[in-house]
Amino acid sequence: MNETRVLRLIGAASKAQPHELKAAILASGCYFFLLASYYILRPLRDTMATVVGVAQLQHLFTITFVLTLILAPLFAWCVAHMRLSRLLPGVFWLLIVNLLLFYVLFHRMPDSRWVAASYYCWFSVINLFLLSIFWTLAADIFSSTQATRLFAFVAAGGSLGAILGPLVTSAFAESAGVDGLLLVACGGFMIVIAFLHRLMREKESLRALDSDTQQTTLDHSLPGNPLDGFALVFRSRYLLGQALFFVLMTWIATILYFLQADFVEKSIAAVSGRTVAFANLDLFVNICSAAILIFGLGRFLQRFGVTASLALSPVLMVFACTALAFAPTLFVVQATRALQRISQYAVARPSREVLFTVLDQQEKYKAKNVIDTSVYRFGDLTAAWLQAGLRSMGMGFFAIVTLGVAVSAAWGLAALFVGRRYEALARTRARARDAVPAA
Repeated sequence: MNETRVLRLIGAASKAQPHELKAAILASGCYFFLLASYYILRPLRDTMATVVGVAQLQHLFTITFVLTLILAPLFAWCVAHMRLSRLLPGVFWLLIVNLLLFYVLFHRMPDSRWVAASYYCWFSVINLFLLSIFWTLAADIFSSTQATRLFAFVAAGGSLGAILGPLVTSAFAESAGVDGLLLVACGGFMIVIAFLHRLMREKESLRALDSDTQQTTLDHSLPGNPLDGFALVFRSRYLLGQALFFVLMTWIATILYFLQADFVEKSIAAVSGRTVAFANLDLFVNICSAAILIFGLGRFLQRFGVTASLALSPVLMVFACTALAFAPTLFVVQATRALQRISQYAVARPSREVLFTVLDQQEKYKAKNVIDTSVYRFGDLTAAWLQAGLRSMGMGFFAIVTLGVAVSAAWGLAALFVGRRYEALARTRARARDAVPAA
C-alpha cells in the first residue's frame, strides 16, 4: 500500500504515464548516482586548479581541448565498432580504472603539481563524456513529447545526487584525503553501471509498449568513420546552432569560473579550505537546482515551451554580469557564479537536452558527443585565452565583466534560433508519426 502510494506520488511529480514510470525512475536514479559521484570529484578538480595556479589555467584548458579532440573521434570509432549496449557501461568501467590509477598517484605524490595538472585535465575531459553518454541514452529512450514532461524529473534526480556529493566531500575532505574520496567515487560509478543495464533493458520494454517512445534499439553499432560527428555538425544548421549555443554557454561559465578561482585563491590560503569552499558552493547550487527542477521547470516547459526555457538563462546572466560590474567582491562573484550554474543546470541544460530527441541515432551518439565535448572545450579554450589576452593588455576585471554581458546577449539570440528550429522539427515528426496508421 505504501509502495503504491509512493509510486503515485512519483508519477504525479514526474508527469509520467504509468507505463513510463519505471523508465523515468531508473533514469532519475542513474543520474542521481552519476552526479553524486561527479560532485565528489569536481571540488577536487577545482582545488587542483588552485594548486597549479590561476595564471596557468589557459594552458590546462589548451591541454584539455587537445585531449578532447583526440578522444571524440576515438569515441566515434568505438560507436562504429561496438554494440551500444556494451559501449555505454564500458565507458564507466574505464573511468573506474582511471580513478584507481589516480588513487595510487595521489597517495604516493600528494603535493605534486604534475599530478594535480594531470587530474585537472583528465577530469575536465572525462566528465563531459559521462554526462553526454547519459543524456544521449535518455534522448534515445524518450520522445520529444515525453522529454518535455519527464526530463525535469530526471534532472531533479541528478540534482539531489549533486547535493550528496558536496556533502561527502565537505565531511571527509580532511579526514579521508583526496585519495580516499576517489575510492568513494568509484563505488558510486559502479552503482551507475548497474542502473545503466536496467535502464537499457527498460528501453526495450517501453519500446514494445508505446509507439510514441523512441523506436531505436541498442543491440548494434553505428557504422561510419571517426570524424562522422564533426561532419554531421557542419552539415546541419540546427546542429551548428546548438554548437553556437553551447560555445556561448561555456564562455559565460568560463569567464565567471576564472573570476571565482582568482578571488578564492587570493582570499583563502589553505588548499583544504579552498576544497571546502568549492564544495559548499556546489551544495548551495545543487539544492537550488533540485528545488527548481522538482517544483518549477517541468511546469515552465509545458506552459511556455523549450524556446522560452532556453532563453531564460542568458537573460539572467545579462543582469547578473551587470550587477557584478558595480560590486566586485568575493561574495558577489560567488553569488553570480552560483546563479550562472543554477540557471545552467536547472534550466538551460535539461531544456537543451530535449533538443536532441528529434534527431536520429547517428546524430545523437556522434554529433551530440562532438558538441558536448569538443565544442564545449573549444568554448572553454577560447574564453580562457581571450581572458589571458585581456589581462596581458592591462584590461582587468571591468573589461572581463563587460565581455560577459556581450556574450550573454549573443547566447540569448542563439537560444531563440535553436528553440524555434526544434519546435518546427518536433511538429514535422509528430505529423509523420500520426500519418503512419493512415498509410
